[in-house]
Amino acid sequence: MTPFHLSTAARSLLKYYRHRAVLKTVPGLRAWEFRNMYPCTSIAEHNSMEEILKKTVVPLPTYEMREKSPPPPESNSLEFMLFYKSLEKEQRLEFLEKLSHDFGVDHRWASDLAAKLLDTQGRDVATILQVEDRLRYSLTPRYRQLLTHISKVQGGVKFLVDLRADLIEFASSKISDSPHMRDLNSTLKSLLSEWFSVGLLQLERITWQSPCEILQKISQYEAVHPVRNWTDIKRRVGPYRRCYAFTHASMPGEPLVVLHVALTEDIANNIQGIVREFATLDADEDVNKINAAIFYSISSTQAGLQGVELGNYLIKRVVRELQSEFPHMAQFSSLSPIPGFSTWLQGTLGQHKKEGRATELLSEQEWREVEDVTGAAPGAPALEALRRLIGTSEWIRSDRLIRSLEPALMRLCAWYLYGEKRRGYALNPVANFHLQNGATMWRLNWQADTSPRGIANSCGIMVNYRYFLQETSTNSAAYMQNKFIKASEQVLGLVSQFQKSSKL
Repeated sequence: MTPFHLSTAARSLLKYYRHRAVLKTVPGLRAWEFRNMYPCTSIAEHNSMEEILKKTVVPLPTYEMREKSPPPPESNSLEFMLFYKSLEKEQRLEFLEKLSHDFGVDHRWASDLAAKLLDTQGRDVATILQVEDRLRYSLTPRYRQLLTHISKVQGGVKFLVDLRADLIEFASSKISDSPHMRDLNSTLKSLLSEWFSVGLLQLERITWQSPCEILQKISQYEAVHPVRNWTDIKRRVGPYRRCYAFTHASMPGEPLVVLHVALTEDIANNIQGIVREFATLDADEDVNKINAAIFYSISSTQAGLQGVELGNYLIKRVVRELQSEFPHMAQFSSLSPIPGFSTWLQGTLGQHKKEGRATELLSEQEWREVEDVTGAAPGAPALEALRRLIGTSEWIRSDRLIRSLEPALMRLCAWYLYGEKRRGYALNPVANFHLQNGATMWRLNWQADTSPRGIANSCGIMVNYRYFLQETSTNSAAYMQNKFIKASEQVLGLVSQFQKSSKL
């Protein structure tokens, strides 16, 4: 056998085993279906991407037949899924580009109907509405029908969620940013938003008696405060704690978004007392000690559901659950991290140094403390020394620096949360999430997260977003429509101090 034939046979064999491996991940697909899909004679001549797409992405029915055409065979959806899962990352990108470019909207048909709509403006309303409906139908991408049919086969919804995660990854890494790929992502997001509407989601409380697989996934998915061991997860679902998740019938055993809640006497001002306290691990809850619910971690588990509104509805559902369990409870608040603050602070210090405004961010007394501790000269050297301290988290080892830097870092953090914007909304993604939900930016907490991660991300500062239930709708509307942030006197006072010291 020549080298060419050897390499061809090797590639075919590799593809065959990839399909065998993928077969195990698609429940309900029987062996005879697999053989019919990929008979031995065709494995060596593996179908090309174009052939797979032409076979599985059927033409859009005519307008007149749109509700009468029989659905394509289920094997089309299964074959598409199997083929896609067999591809490497680069091949998936090529495959999705072909799908989005060659099997999208028929632009000529849509253009003809748009022109016809303009010509009918003088006609009766019924004629205009019919042409509008035809135009609306013509704007349906051809691949949308395939996506809809895939959602109906076992494992299909999860497949599409993962496929969209690939689309998001390709876009965020700038590997592909074509308008056709963006349209495919938008179409799939719209479909997922329908399939994962709040009315179709189930709220589940996770306890120590929940299936081991669920507890393990809750641990793995925890993105805010990593779970260290089984004792840790037992604590987080035990007394004075609640853990809730949204699930979907099409993805059994797969939590979609997870919310951890601490039940406390007062609104917590540090995370150590929540995730590192084990004294009540086996205690009985005393309802008289439960006055507040602290949302200290919310994690979305499916990258492909990015932009699909889940977290907001989960918090609202959990509030109703807790009010039912504890009718006297009136305090609801987050205890939130501030990702990005340290990075923003480093950039701000660098910009002030570059512009020769090194002394504006701290008071004279605060700069003297930095100079004394670091031995740096006044001005730019002291600013550079401060940047280095914050970058290496060394300042946390000095009680003197902790006391001296508290006023300045609290002012700067308040401004970062309240004043730094993107398109008029809060730059910080956690702040933006809670403000959209109608929460009040209520309290900044010094030394609230002294873990290495907390110090590195936000100099140990955390923030409470308080949910005053009678105000959330008004606050949300004011933020979304007028970009107005509802904040407490503490936060506004810190912002005012920053503006005065920074000459803003």
